[in-house]
Amino acid sequence: MRRIKKDNPSKINKIVLAFSGGLDTSVILKWLQDTYQCEIVTFTADIGQGEEVESARAKAKQLGIKEIFIEDLREEFVCDFVFPMFRANTIYEGEYLLGTSIARPLIAKRQIEIARKTKADAVAHGATGKGNDQVRFELGYYALQPGIHVIAPWREWNLTSRKKLLQYAKQNNIPVEMKKKNGSPYSMDANLLHISYEGRILENPSLEPEECMWRWSVSPEKAPDKAEYVDIEFKQGNIIALNGKKLSPANILITLNRLGNKHGIGRLDLVENRYVGMKSRGCYETPGGTIMLRAHRAIESITLDREVAHLKDELMPRYAALIYNGYWWSPERKMLQTMIDVSQLNANGWVRVKLYKGNVIVVGRDSKTDSLFDPNIATFEEDKGVYNQADATGFVKLNALRMRIASKMRNIK
Repeated sequence: MRRIKKDNPSKINKIVLAFSGGLDTSVILKWLQDTYQCEIVTFTADIGQGEEVESARAKAKQLGIKEIFIEDLREEFVCDFVFPMFRANTIYEGEYLLGTSIARPLIAKRQIEIARKTKADAVAHGATGKGNDQVRFELGYYALQPGIHVIAPWREWNLTSRKKLLQYAKQNNIPVEMKKKNGSPYSMDANLLHISYEGRILENPSLEPEECMWRWSVSPEKAPDKAEYVDIEFKQGNIIALNGKKLSPANILITLNRLGNKHGIGRLDLVENRYVGMKSRGCYETPGGTIMLRAHRAIESITLDREVAHLKDELMPRYAALIYNGYWWSPERKMLQTMIDVSQLNANGWVRVKLYKGNVIVVGRDSKTDSLFDPNIATFEEDKGVYNQADATGFVKLNALRMRIASKMRNIK
């Protein structure tokens, strides 16, 4: 394999690698050892990927790593990253719930903290030079520690395909899971919010995904024939209880994922516009997040002022693009977050949803303390004089004034 000559390789004494234990980062770990001839520290964030965490520890040990950091960040992930994003009703390009995007700033933050703790002078990640994650990781690194040295192997080596990665892994006795006889595995990323799939037949956007690809959810066709109701309680825009039971942020998402998976909720097949300029097809399962978004909009519908709600909707695509493109730590995202969080002070109450064969249907919502819905005004029955319908005459005429003037001018011409 061709080696890239480093300008000053001796300057790198220790590297902290964001290590998932999958194909890419397992190969990267060995490559860093061979290329930089320095100590490597691995960091694996447990943000809900399950058994993959311990397999990462085993692989790191097998490759001779002495400092291995594996940390349970599930509560921090949901409380400090997922919840703030959902307070904004964030979706990218009308569909994507940003499950991969929102995990990167947390990983970057903790990776920098570990670099400081272990006195490492460099950090490394496994994102490719074609994707968004390289930007997300590195913007986070530089925002949190401007002088850090960043190593991105995909932009340096000549292992330019998953086939070559598999060959390298075989040559160096690196175990690889989910290998298929007819090709490389899907490129996957999982956390408490979602699981994503790229590669293989998904690179042809005209082909339907294989049913065997989906790992979390039952297909909507095979979901239960009986609907299930869930009561979701909100406090200041965050879910605090399900069916009357108080739960931690992570356990709320775990529970909603289980319910969503059972009912075939949250599958998405998307061709998206990457920040680097290309279109890319990915498939996603975001069961709990899909339920959360629908319920959150429902509580806002009765607790947010009309203009506040509309302004949030106007700003949301910008906020979503900031997260998708890696600007979580930017001053503009923080500014928007402050405004969004103020809007949520009165987003308190409960929402009832019905889960049925891939659908999340809002069937009820109420707030005992902050509802702006007044049945005495909205009723189609006798309103007991609280609303004078005659007032609408002047309201309509004034709003039509500019159009009436324009129409008269056209007729004159």
